[in-house]
Amino acid sequence: MAEEVRENKEEFRLEEGLEKIEALLEKLSDQEVSLEESFRLYQEGMELLKQCSARIDHVEKQMLQIDEEGQTHEFF
Repeated sequence: MAEEVRENKEEFRLEEGLEKIEALLEKLSDQEVSLEESFRLYQEGMELLKQCSARIDHVEKQMLQIDEEGQTHEFF
């Protein structure tokens, strides 16, 4: 799980995260997946969702910090 999830939020791409979540959902829908594997996939998906949410929040905050001259300011 942790090896597939990037620690550095700046390297995390939302598109990649959403693609991985989609792949996890496909695996979870397979009836051949064991209960233990399903739980591991679920945990991995939840971590990816957290990272996607954090990335979206970061972008939204940057958008809110655009001043009247069109300059962006970091949100702290």
